[in-house]
Amino acid sequence: MQPVDSADDQAVDITSPANPRVKWLQSLRRRRVRDEERVTVVEGYAELGLALDAGVRPQLLVTCPEIAEAAELGLTGRARAAGAEVVTMSRAAFTKASYRESPDGWLAVVPDPARPLADLDPVLTRLDGQPPVVLVCEAVEKPGNLGAMLRTAEASGVDAVIAASPVADWGNPNVVRASKGTVFAVPIAAAAADDVIGWLRGHGMRIVVATPDTVREVSDVDLRGPTAVVVGAEHDGVSAGWFDPVRVGRDATAARLPMVGRVNSLNVATSAALVLYELSRQRRG
Repeated sequence: MQPVDSADDQAVDITSPANPRVKWLQSLRRRRVRDEERVTVVEGYAELGLALDAGVRPQLLVTCPEIAEAAELGLTGRARAAGAEVVTMSRAAFTKASYRESPDGWLAVVPDPARPLADLDPVLTRLDGQPPVVLVCEAVEKPGNLGAMLRTAEASGVDAVIAASPVADWGNPNVVRASKGTVFAVPIAAAAADDVIGWLRGHGMRIVVATPDTVREVSDVDLRGPTAVVVGAEHDGVSAGWFDPVRVGRDATAARLPMVGRVNSLNVATSAALVLYELSRQRRG
């Protein structure tokens, strides 16, 4: 656990950048530490507000009154009501603990948002009766891409997002930042690719693999039933296992996006967005 340097468990004023609490916050930049403590960092007023709206209960809230806007200070009460210890820091200490080049004075330590695959089972039973939609991101390396896909997933009504054989972890502060806090609004999980395939098949999901290496366009695929859209790593795409009918089922489909330019691939987050909105278009139609 983080070091405690005051008997007051409501607020601790920290002025020195060398304070042990500051060093602990810096240590959470390392995945090993985050995994051991099962926490991550949310930085930014808007991101923290969305996390609280999603029911997140912060362990620690750090604010910098020298930087934070006075009109935003009501967020402190919300975080404390959710069970957070509240710590105030000087500008020098907060800047040292911050992950951003231009911090806005808000930073919180929260539980790791990822959950086991089995915990996603209830989200596939939609209250509106519509077939479920899952986005699978295999071995995506760049936190910015994972965060962007979460924003698209939240905007397009995806029921869950799964990192298969993940490289970048959901708790990476840059994923949290790039997602604008939607990492807490969309149910997420992480597991080995084989486990993800087994889980999808167990729930009767049709697997649609986005790849440029096929002739069938995504608009020609029926996406109106229970569907899992699979996108792959930035450089290598999805692994060969997703094309094995024995493993993924004979109903699995490879589909490509139509492109007329010379470049035969799109950014993975862009590709995911286009496929998800084609799915949304078909269901609205």
